Amino acid sequence: MSSRHVSPPWLTVTVLAVSGMVSSLQFTLAIPVLPAMSAILHATPNDASWVVTATLLASTVATPILARLADMYGKRRMLVVVLGVMTAGSVIAALGASYPAVITGRAMQGFATALIPIGISLLRDQLPPERVSSAVALMSATLGIGSALGMPLSGVLYAGFGWHAIFWFTAIVGALFIVLMFVCVNESPVRTGGRFDIGGAALLSVVLTATLLVISKVGNWDILVISALALIAGGGFLAWVFLQLRVGHPMVDVRTAARRPVLLTNLASVFVTMAMFANMLLTVQHVQAPVEGGHGLGLSIIETGLVMLPSGVAMVLLAPLSGWLLNRLGGRPVLALGSFIMVGGFVFRVFLSATVIEIVIGSAIVGVGTALSFAAMPMLIMSSVPLTETASANGLNSLSRSLGTALCSALIALAVSTLSVSIEGREFLSPDGVVLCFWLASASALAGGVISLLIPRAAGSAGRVASLRGESEVLLSGRVIFKAGDKPRAPATVIFMNLDGTPVDWSRADLDGSFSAVLPNPGRYLAVANAPGWAPQTQFVEAAGPETEWNANVSQPLTLSGVVTKNGAVYPHALIAVYRASGDFITSQRCDGAGRYQVPLPPAGPYLITAFDPEGGWAHTGKTVLDIRPVVLDIEVPP
Repeated sequence: MSSRHVSPPWLTVTVLAVSGMVSSLQFTLAIPVLPAMSAILHATPNDASWVVTATLLASTVATPILARLADMYGKRRMLVVVLGVMTAGSVIAALGASYPAVITGRAMQGFATALIPIGISLLRDQLPPERVSSAVALMSATLGIGSALGMPLSGVLYAGFGWHAIFWFTAIVGALFIVLMFVCVNESPVRTGGRFDIGGAALLSVVLTATLLVISKVGNWDILVISALALIAGGGFLAWVFLQLRVGHPMVDVRTAARRPVLLTNLASVFVTMAMFANMLLTVQHVQAPVEGGHGLGLSIIETGLVMLPSGVAMVLLAPLSGWLLNRLGGRPVLALGSFIMVGGFVFRVFLSATVIEIVIGSAIVGVGTALSFAAMPMLIMSSVPLTETASANGLNSLSRSLGTALCSALIALAVSTLSVSIEGREFLSPDGVVLCFWLASASALAGGVISLLIPRAAGSAGRVASLRGESEVLLSGRVIFKAGDKPRAPATVIFMNLDGTPVDWSRADLDGSFSAVLPNPGRYLAVANAPGWAPQTQFVEAAGPETEWNANVSQPLTLSGVVTKNGAVYPHALIAVYRASGDFITSQRCDGAGRYQVPLPPAGPYLITAFDPEGGWAHTGKTVLDIRPVVLDIEVPP
């Protein structure tokens, strides 16, 4: 699997990073024209709000699905698909003068959010090891610069050419980047096998749609409708998890998603993103509020964007520093550092926000913390998942950030409705409301920082993500084969390591035993296959070419076995019953003619082992504690 580059690394980074900035523009470009959309589309203000809501819904639903498809069918291929959908949506919105056309186009633009997680994974696959951390940091920072540029750019386009120009701009840029993707970016050779989980994707879409509607429309819709949606979201989520644990090729590997580094990183991402988005929304509220309100600056849309610009620029300029810190410290401390810097930025804004300079400084401090935090998140994720699943794992992290954005937007809207002042017919946060929201944003960033400290210290190693990039990576695929066709209680895992014991990659097999992994170069490696209820098997692997097939053979089941004796002699055909100490039945079996029994080893814990013979009129129960090793337990029946 060759890693030869047709274009230089800097060009790949530039194209992917700027495409990430284009994706973040999709949200802020529409915000300045939202008040005018009611009249333009002949819709109520609540209906017009779907110009933003439709994009948020589509991005949240589409990102994890597109990221999974990128792992399976090619990352550059899915980037082109994403840009194509975004461009088509922009054309539909630009040409359409009706409400349905604009909402449809805006929903299609939401697909662009998948550009960042897929692009980050492609950077890992394509760049030299020393460039990965800083490139990932830069691509993560494009969210800030894109959001900051969106408002002034939208204001200029709207004022000079009308609202259609906003969508035509996105269409032209999207078409340009489709061409650049083909010319300047190589396809990643890293793929995972299997079939796409259509049922899991459909059910996840229902769950996410219901969840986002509950969050975004809780203050506008009837309580009965919101309650029904909440029940659909909760019940659907439980059903989706159940399905993912039992389907052969799951949409999301929930076992990996539940691993402590991944779970805590995604949870911290929700809180950190809430704080990041609060910085933007509160800045807009603060500086656009009329001076007559006593705390606003009365700035225009373009001036507001310029106030926010330093924060976005700071995020981009800090990318090299973020990459250096990731290489030196790892993802966990960088995420914590960024979160606590955000806390300091919001505390600064509580006490110093009277002038434009103070607002710019406070917002920029939050931007610095955001840059560090957002650079650390994908490194933490990619260091904790198989290399064949980096896109889908980053897509799940992007989903966490989307939920944080939606929660922040809903909370700020609630604050505006309850802690507002009416000025010239418009509602703005009161001075006390602004201060309260600053404190809440600070608390959210603090929560993200505290959660990040709970992530295992070994997680987020940039070295694990970057140094495993070899000159000629090998995609190894195969199956875990069990003795006599038996199957384990849960999917097997296969760990690959160098001959000095250092880690290379790992993979969780599907229910049919299929797995795939990425090895840095052709050569010899050590593999350990492990499954619940089976003894681990260690084997050497010869990776000969760019694509290698190899099967892991697991032949020794873990058992509880022994011999039943009575009065010093073997007792044939006795019955054995195994119960948990809590009383739960596990299994029963009759001994053979030599008094031997053998049952699959139950999960670790205390058990009651009963030997008896109804015809002989005797019974005996012993208590034992089992662990994960094979156990030989001979039973001597007392007189």
